Parts: sequence; structure tokens; C-alpha cells
Amino acid sequence: MLNVQPIPTASERINEIRGLTAEIVNKEILPNENLLWAVRNNASATESDIAASRAAREHIETKVRQAGLWAPHLPEEYGGAGLDFLELAYMNEVLAYAVGGAALFGVVAPNSGNQTLLVRYGTDEQKQKWLIPLIEGKLQSGFSMTEPDAAGSDPRSLRTTARRDGEEWVINGHKWFTSNGKRADFFIVMCRTEDPDGDGRGNGAMTQIIVPRDTPGVDVLRGINVWGVESDHCEIVYEDVRVPLENQLGARGSGHQAAQDRLGAGRVYHCMNSVGQMWRAFDLMVQRAREREVHGGLLRTKQFIQGFIADSYMDIQASRLMTIHCAERLANDEDARTDISAIKVFVPNAYMRVVDRAIQVWGAAGVSGDLPLFAMFQGARTLRLADGPDEVHRILIAKNVLTQFDHGVGWDFGN
Repeated sequence: MLNVQPIPTASERINEIRGLTAEIVNKEILPNENLLWAVRNNASATESDIAASRAAREHIETKVRQAGLWAPHLPEEYGGAGLDFLELAYMNEVLAYAVGGAALFGVVAPNSGNQTLLVRYGTDEQKQKWLIPLIEGKLQSGFSMTEPDAAGSDPRSLRTTARRDGEEWVINGHKWFTSNGKRADFFIVMCRTEDPDGDGRGNGAMTQIIVPRDTPGVDVLRGINVWGVESDHCEIVYEDVRVPLENQLGARGSGHQAAQDRLGAGRVYHCMNSVGQMWRAFDLMVQRAREREVHGGLLRTKQFIQGFIADSYMDIQASRLMTIHCAERLANDEDARTDISAIKVFVPNAYMRVVDRAIQVWGAAGVSGDLPLFAMFQGARTLRLADGPDEVHRILIAKNVLTQFDHGVGWDFGN
């Protein structure tokens, strides 16, 4: 069971959110995890299994709505809980403890990220046409940015273009790892648009454009095989795809900033999610160490295992405090670029270590489908690539530190 107590230094509202979330996780989700997700990738699931799983999810979603926590990332006027940045960050570490917990609270990527983009950058017409049906579950969306022929760590290298022709954008390009590509009714596509004030090669030329799936020229080639399993991350070719100018999301050239707005907050949320999953892996490891007998004694009496417990405790505490510090700086509108890069490198690596130790303690069971550890390990490894690889963030940290020293000012670790 997840042990969540009030944090003396946090606000009353944050503690209330964490407490309510933990209550639902402990009472509703954890006892029913197998039922909730039994039909995933299960070809032998019967109609009865599917119905029971759906009913269980709907029951929990009702509890979430009653607690006022549904869609915590959305403003109240759009049916969300209206949590602020810091409240949502603290909530994520609790919610991520449970397998699939976020989905039961109305947070499903990439729809949730696209909803946030539409709330911030969408026109009233775009909100009515795309946002509201997306929130209501009547539409699905995808986010189409990464390209097979361009380095994902360098957004300036993107090659997909949108050329204006009268009252339309004409889009040509090749994308892959477009999230939710199989089910999406529309995609938010990152394009290089004409830049009348420059050479067209900078970040300012990037624009996000809404493209309905059924538009002629949109060709979803395949779901990409990820970790040996076909996924809903899709490879897509856009060939002479025509959409109205009104499908432009935000000002022309605002695409790079919009993506950074999404990714900056997203990196904090990913790291707090990682902390929650590390917490679960830690509890599973300690549980196993207390119960498993080997060579005449419990695992807990073995110094190797005691070392695992100590090292994982330190990894989790360091990850959590670094991420909260970063979140607080962002919430206070402070420059948190170095902090974001630091957590983006440190936390996924710590996450891998914590889960790896838990797998080692559980032995063969650790890599089986009976436990969530194998999926955690895959997620942790993937996170070292998503939203910028480790190497790029390490370079950014060093550049920021060196620049400050070059201006005659040392680094202030107190802030």
C-alpha cells in the first residue's frame, strides 16, 4: 500500500490533493490492477472480460470525478480540476504509483498535451472544433514532430514543410513516432513554414498545424515496433496535404516555443511520474526482501540486498528533491533551464537503477508479466531518449554553468 502523509512544507491544497489521490490509488486501483488492464494485448480476452474491465474503469473514473480530480491538467471551464503547475507535479508522484493510474484520472498522452496546446494557442473556433470533442472523448489526437531523417535532438533540422497556396497550407514531409497514430482523428504537425523576415532555417520558422487524418495525402504507413511489440507510434507520410490556413495553431513561427512550453513542463511531470514508479519498485523490492528465504535466511539479512535498499532510497530521495526544486523554480517564473536539463538526465538514470535492483531481488519473476517492473525498465530506458537525449542536456548544463562563470559569477547552489 502507498504510504502518503502530509508534507509539512507543502500547501494545504497540495496535501489535500495528494491525500485524495492516494486514497483512490490504495482503495480502488491497486486491488483491481489485474482486472483493470487484463484485456491489454490479450487476444484471449472474452466479451465478459472486456465488459468487466470497462465497468471497473468507469467505477474508478466516477470516484475521481466525485473527488474533483478529473482531468487535473485542464482549467475548470473545460471540465478539468484546474490544478496549478506545482499541484499537478505533486499529484503525479502519487498517481504514477499505480499502473495506468493517470488514464483513470483523464490524463492520456498525447491527448492531454494536445489539449493543453489547444487551450493556450487555439482560437475560439479551433477550441470548438477540436478541443471540446477531444475533451469529451469524441475525438482522438496525435502529435507529429519527430522525423526519421532529422536528428530529434535538433528541432532546427526538421524537414517537413508547409507552403502557403492561397487560403491553404500545403504540407509535405515524413514523420515517425507520431504518438497515437493508429487512433488519431487529427494530428498536430510541426512544420517548417515560410519565414518572410529570415532565411527560414531558424526556430522561428516552425509552425504547428492541425491536420485531420482523413485529409487526402495523409498516409499512415505503420505502427512502429517498439521493444519488440508493435506500438501506436506511427510512421506517416504527408504528401501535398492541403488544409485551410485557419488550421494553423498559434502565430506563424510559434511552433518551436509551443513545443518547448509543452516539453518543459512535460519533463517535470515525467520526472515526478518516474519518482512515483520508483516508489512502487522500491516497495516491491523491500516486500520481496522481507519475505523471500534463500540460503538459510531472508533476503533482508544479506548485505548485498541491504545495499540495494540503501542505494535505491538515495536515488529516489535525490530524484524527488531535485524535481521538486525544479518545479518550484518554474512555478515562480524563474529561469529553470539548467534544472530541467539536470533532472532530465539524473532522474531517468536513477529510475533505471532502482528498477534494475528490484528486478534483481525478484529474480525471474522480475522480468515476467506478473509484475510491472519490466515495463518500468523499458519506460525508464526510453525516457533517456524522449524529450531530448542525455547528451544534449549534459551539454546544456555545462554551457549554462560556463557562461555564468565567464561573466564573473559563480554558480549559486542555494537557489
